[in-house]
Amino acid sequence: MTLDDYILQHTSPEPDYLYRLWRATNIHTIHGRMASGHLQGRLLKMLVQMLQPANILEIGTFSGYSAIAMAEGLGDGGHLYTFEINDEMEDFTRPWIEQSAVADKISFIIGDALKEAPQLGIVFDMVFMDGDKRTYCECYDMALSVLRPGGFIVADNTLWDGHVVDPAYDRDRQTHGIEQFNDYVARDPRTEQVILPLRDGLTIIRKRTPLPTWEGLGEGL
Repeated sequence: MTLDDYILQHTSPEPDYLYRLWRATNIHTIHGRMASGHLQGRLLKMLVQMLQPANILEIGTFSGYSAIAMAEGLGDGGHLYTFEINDEMEDFTRPWIEQSAVADKISFIIGDALKEAPQLGIVFDMVFMDGDKRTYCECYDMALSVLRPGGFIVADNTLWDGHVVDPAYDRDRQTHGIEQFNDYVARDPRTEQVILPLRDGLTIIRKRTPLPTWEGLGEGL
C-alpha cells in the first residue's frame, strides 16, 4: 500500500457521481489529470463548509469536478459561478453539471473570467483559481478586486509537478507563470498565504481585512 492509498482510505469516500465524472474525464478528455479528484475534491468541499461562503467564483471549470465538489458544501442560498474559456469543453461539461444533484447551485459560464467576472457585480467570499497558469497574476488581481475583505482565494497547481524548483523548466511559459504568481503573492501586503503540498500544490490565500486606525483603537480607553 502506498501513502497515497492510505490517505484516500482514511478520507471521506468520493461520491459515486464524482467518481464517474472523474473516470469519464480521464477517458474522454486529453488532460484528464487536470480534474481535482478524490482527495482535493473532499478538501474543497470541506473548505466551503468551513468558510460558509454565499458566493464562490471559479476560474477554470474544465470538466466540472471541482465545481460540483464545492457546490456540495454550499449552504442554503449559496451559489457558485464557474467560468471556462475553452468553449470546446462545453458539450462534455454542461451535462455533467446540469445532471448533478447541485445543479441549482452552479452557474456555468463559457467566457473569459478576467473580463466577465467583474461584470457580474457580485462580491465573492471565495475564489478557486484553476485557469491558464500564464495569466495567474492577472487572475489573482482580478479575484482580489471582487473578493470581500477576509475572503479566501484557493489557487491550484502552484507547485506545478515540482517544476517551480527545476531549472530544466526555466523557459516553460506555464512554469514561469506559476513562479511569477508565487513570488507576487508572497510579497503582497494585501494578503496572507500558505502553500499546501497537496497533489500539484494548493495555495490558500486570505485577503486581509482593513487595519483599524489609531483613532479607532483609542476609543473607549
